[in-house]
Amino acid sequence: MVQKVVLEKQHRKWLVGVKERIRSTQVKAAVALNRELLELYWHLGKEICKEQKRSSWGDGLIERLAGDLGKVFPGVKGFSRANLFYIRKWYLFYQDEKVSQVVRQIGDEKVPELVRQIPWGHNRLIITKCSDVSEALFYVRETIRNNWSRAVLAAQIEGRLYRRKGKAIDNFKMTLPEPQADLAKETLKNPYNFDFLMLGKEAQEKDLETALINHIQKFILELGQGFAYMGRQFPLKVNGDS
Repeated sequence: MVQKVVLEKQHRKWLVGVKERIRSTQVKAAVALNRELLELYWHLGKEICKEQKRSSWGDGLIERLAGDLGKVFPGVKGFSRANLFYIRKWYLFYQDEKVSQVVRQIGDEKVPELVRQIPWGHNRLIITKCSDVSEALFYVRETIRNNWSRAVLAAQIEGRLYRRKGKAIDNFKMTLPEPQADLAKETLKNPYNFDFLMLGKEAQEKDLETALINHIQKFILELGQGFAYMGRQFPLKVNGDS
């Protein structure tokens, strides 16, 4: 009996480690997808600006691009007319000649890298509410440092944290969000990430579950003898608790 209790405690401890590894991998995957998506947005913003200068389409270019992309990638809200305007605005916001001094302080190549560490919704909020790049990068940095959700970020901007805390641009440390942080959770459920993968609303949960289950099954099989894959959503009771 004592041995059984000891084994049960050991199993619970082991299970905690497995679950933490899964959650950590989920976050890393979501963060990686977010970075790739925003790298694409940055490229899109740059290309839109170049094409507008080259052609005579002006803002009509975005209208046409939204229509063209909508035919190829139906249902992807990231390529909507409204979002393409935001993508162009986002790129131009950090390219303005007036911000050259700020950019030099942190390195021009680091600006795209920095803003790609937070979800697209956070980026849209920041460029909409902030009057200049110094203020914007302050909130980007604070979001990364404190793992703010978008609601917290909005409250901090409305509360004029930038004015109260100071305008100094210090060292921008590149960090990944902690697995349980609000920022990480929002990155995991970011609808732009789901849409970019072209997973429909009904398919999102199912497809994500399938992908995760496949990884878990492979992991358990690699553990070898003494472990078994019981199937999807299999009810498990431990000491009477499900």
